Amino acid sequence: MSNKPRRFSKGFLSTTAIAGVAAALLATGVPAPVSGAFAEAVRVEAPQAPSFADVVQAVSPAVVSVRVQAEVKPVANDGGFSFDFNGRGFEDLPDDHPMKRFFDQFSRGFGGQDDRRAERDRRGPDSERRPGRVRPVSQGSGFFISEDGLLVTNNHVVEDGSAFTVIMDDGTELDAKLVGRDSRTDLAVLKVEESRTFTYVDFADDTKVRVGDWVVAVGNPFGLGGSVTAGIVSARGRDIGAGPYDDFIQVDAAVNRGNSGGPTFNLNGEVIGINTAIFSPSGGNVGIAFAIPASTARAVINDLVQSGSVERGWLGVQIQPVTSDIAESLGLAEAEGALVTAPQDDAPAAKAGIEAGDVVTAVDGEMVKDPRDLAKKIAAMDPGKTIDVTVWRNGKSEIVKVELGSLPTEVAAVTPDQDEAPTAPQADATLDSFGLTVVPAETGSGLVITSVAPDSAAEERGLRAGDVIIAVNNQDVSKASDVVGIIDAAAKDGRKAALFQVENENRSRFVALPIDQG
Repeated sequence: MSNKPRRFSKGFLSTTAIAGVAAALLATGVPAPVSGAFAEAVRVEAPQAPSFADVVQAVSPAVVSVRVQAEVKPVANDGGFSFDFNGRGFEDLPDDHPMKRFFDQFSRGFGGQDDRRAERDRRGPDSERRPGRVRPVSQGSGFFISEDGLLVTNNHVVEDGSAFTVIMDDGTELDAKLVGRDSRTDLAVLKVEESRTFTYVDFADDTKVRVGDWVVAVGNPFGLGGSVTAGIVSARGRDIGAGPYDDFIQVDAAVNRGNSGGPTFNLNGEVIGINTAIFSPSGGNVGIAFAIPASTARAVINDLVQSGSVERGWLGVQIQPVTSDIAESLGLAEAEGALVTAPQDDAPAAKAGIEAGDVVTAVDGEMVKDPRDLAKKIAAMDPGKTIDVTVWRNGKSEIVKVELGSLPTEVAAVTPDQDEAPTAPQADATLDSFGLTVVPAETGSGLVITSVAPDSAAEERGLRAGDVIIAVNNQDVSKASDVVGIIDAAAKDGRKAALFQVENENRSRFVALPIDQG
């Protein structure tokens, strides 16, 4: 056997080296140079969604939380008993007074005196002599509109409050006072008296806001602190029945409880609206929120800052929409304008000669679309101003000059006088073409509806037994034959509907019934 060392071929060495490298890779992982040989991770170059960070960073210091407190007057002491000695409670008696010692021992077994004394020690020696206590009643949002501390919020946030605290974006708490509020538009102005310069925001020109524009809502939902949501403008000119001047901007940004009074911004950091209401069957956000437009807010806020209240023009009429049937019955080409159901006594409209059945079609030459449009136009005018009111009356247009009054702060509700409610005699008459049975009113004016046929035109339009027909086509009626004569004349003139003026519970309205039914 040879003692010479074993000789390895180059091929064998190469194979061994490769095996060694493979083992090293398995033990230590793939080194960086080798990993470059694999395919790269998926990366998509897609358009990036807009970032709201710059807007939020700029406006957040101007948005605040508004905490509202109300004074609650106690009706008794904190314990289960309350005693009075010539206007003084027993706690006000001298400590050595025998009655005080007696009631002290008597109430101790019921947790009265000991509990009250412990509570008084906790709150301070003067706490029980305070006239009332302050408790939180609501929390909302707001925003500064001037560097000296004026801020805007909702009326419904502050209306029950006696003390107001503003919580800044950095957590600073400042006291504020109420400058003024307006329930009709749900707006209020507070003022922070602090020697500092506040970051504030400005209002946008909301006439340029379009459906589909991006918006950012900033506020304090659920008392969690500053919070931001984003969405788009969903609709404009929404009427939700909140008041006579409804003209809301609808947005789909998440707005919840506590967002009330907070601003909705455009991407320039300008306020397009003030969040005031949501539609929600569950009470939470469902993507339908309503904001008061900046143009409405600006005008109201200016009045509140200057005088603490809002003065509006007042016409003094009850009005309703003009439907296509009503337009047809009156000979109007378009179903537009506001139909006067009743001018209020001693109001500007009545003094100027505006009558029930008139349709207001224009104010100072500007067309009136509907009752809401008329209310907004009149409210925007100054009391005492004389205006031209264009009305449609007896088949033609007339201009009536009216000197506007000042809208009363509170309008008394009209309640029916039960003693004067008409009762029907027994002689019924039928208006078969409309599905009505009527009798002359006991007052001698009008016809009382005693029954309405099911599925009739009258029932479809809301007429009910007990309603009183005052006039038809603006002509007074007192018996069924009056109605028949008026309807025949309207049919000969080619009218397809007749306009019934109906009254119930001292409120009047107009209903158009088709003539060709009978």
